[in-house]
Amino acid sequence: MDTEPTGVFESTVERYGPPATARSTIMVGVDGSDTAMRAAAYAFGLARRQGFHLLVALVGTCSGLALSGSAMAFEQRTYTQLRAELSAEMRERAEELGVSVTFLSLHGDPFGSLRDIADRCQADTVVVGASTSAGHRIAGSVATRLIRCGRWPVVVVP
Repeated sequence: MDTEPTGVFESTVERYGPPATARSTIMVGVDGSDTAMRAAAYAFGLARRQGFHLLVALVGTCSGLALSGSAMAFEQRTYTQLRAELSAEMRERAEELGVSVTFLSLHGDPFGSLRDIADRCQADTVVVGASTSAGHRIAGSVATRLIRCGRWPVVVVP
């Protein structure tokens, strides 16, 4: 495992499984939700069958409520715990399935961050979970916005 230690809200990169030799990459966005975890499972299967490298991206956001010290500390602890849990699960799956995985965690706008990561890694496919938020019907979900970019095939897992 290759880990670049940083602060709570700074980006980290971890690598699991066999060394990356594939030229093709599947990127999956995860946030710990049920649909995101189903998307990760789908992406792992696709990467294993196709012999692709898998990039798993966790994008954390700061809520507007986290302006006070105690709320910010709670949000930091929650994000740190989620990152550790997802990292351990991605490592376990990578070793079990023999898939080359890069786990990236960062903070920012989920849509903009996933779009930029997919562009930078020249993703062949982007996989995300369907949104379960009612508010996304008005503002548009991350999945819908990624599809509208039209830069890569986007698989939305229910």
